[in-house]
Amino acid sequence: VEAAKKEAELSTIALPDDWANYGEVKKAFLAKYPFLKHNDLTPDASSAQEIEAIKANAGNNGPQNPDVVDVAFVFGDQGKADKLFQPYTVATWDTIPASLKDADGYWYADYYGVMTFEVNTAVVQNVPQDWADLLKPEYKGQIALAGDPTGSGQAINAVWAAALGNGGSLDDAMPGLEFFKKLNDAGNLLPVIAKPATIAKGETPIALRWDYNALANRDTSAGNPEIAVVVPKSGSLAGVYVQAISAYSPRPNAARLWMEFLYSDEGQLLWLKGYASPARFDDLKKNNKIPADLLAKLPSTEVKIGIPSGDQINKANDAIKKGWPTVVGATVK
Repeated sequence: VEAAKKEAELSTIALPDDWANYGEVKKAFLAKYPFLKHNDLTPDASSAQEIEAIKANAGNNGPQNPDVVDVAFVFGDQGKADKLFQPYTVATWDTIPASLKDADGYWYADYYGVMTFEVNTAVVQNVPQDWADLLKPEYKGQIALAGDPTGSGQAINAVWAAALGNGGSLDDAMPGLEFFKKLNDAGNLLPVIAKPATIAKGETPIALRWDYNALANRDTSAGNPEIAVVVPKSGSLAGVYVQAISAYSPRPNAARLWMEFLYSDEGQLLWLKGYASPARFDDLKKNNKIPADLLAKLPSTEVKIGIPSGDQINKANDAIKKGWPTVVGATVK
C-alpha cells in the first residue's frame, strides 16, 4: 500500500463496465484506495490488442502503458514465454485451483463463462434446451452467433461448445463445424452478429453467448422482453480469462494491489455478482462466503462443462477459423 501510494496511478486496459461487472469492480477498488488515479485504457480492446499495448509501451513510464491485463486463457502461457508478464502470487494463491494458474505466478485465471442460449421468449415460446433442438424447423431464421467465427472468440467458442454436445471433445472441434453446417443448410442460422439490441428487437431471438453476458442482459431487460438463459443439456464449454502484471509495468506495486483486491473475497464476489464464475468459486462456496441471495440468482445446472487447456484452445481456434468458410460457408457480419 505504501509503495503504491508513491506510484499514485494504475493503468488498466480492456475492462468495459458492462463486462463481468467491471464497472462495480473498478468503483470498489478506487473507493478502497482513493490515492490512486485510474487510467481506464481502451475498454473495448481485444486480448491481442492488450498484448500489443504491452509490447508497444515497453520502457514507457506514462499512463498509456498498461500495468495489468485481463486476457483470454491462451494468452497466459504465450505472454509468459514472450517475457511480457512478471510473476506475483496473491495472498489467496493456495485457493486458486492448480489448473487455473501458472505454477510460477506469471498468470492466474480470474473468472470464466459458460456458453449458453440467450432466448427472447416474446418471440420464441418453445425455448430450446439442447443443441439438437436448434435444428428443429420452428427455429428457422432465429439462431445467431455473437460474432464472426473466423475471428471472434465468443463465436469460436460457441462452435466448439456445439462440438461437445454432438460427439466431439476438447480435442476434436470438427463436430461443431458439422453441426453449424446443418443449422445453416436448414436455414436456422442467421448470418447476423447477435447483440443485446438485436435480441431485444427479435432480430436474433436465439443467441449463443457467454452466460455472464446473457444473464446481465436478462437483468437489464427487466422483462421487456423476457429473456431465458439455457445451458444446453448435453454439454457446454467454459471460456477462462486470466490476469497478469505487465513485465514493463511502471507501477508494479499498484498492480499488485489491484491483484490482491481482485482475488480477495470481495473482488471475487463482485465478479460473481456479474455472473462471471470467479477462480476461487469452489473455495468461497465451501466456506459459505457467497451470500444466499447471490447464490439464488445463479443458474443451477448439472451439465458437464469442458474447461480446455491452452494447447487445446490453440488447436480448436485454428481448426474452427480455418474450417468455418469451407465446412459451414456462412458469412457472419
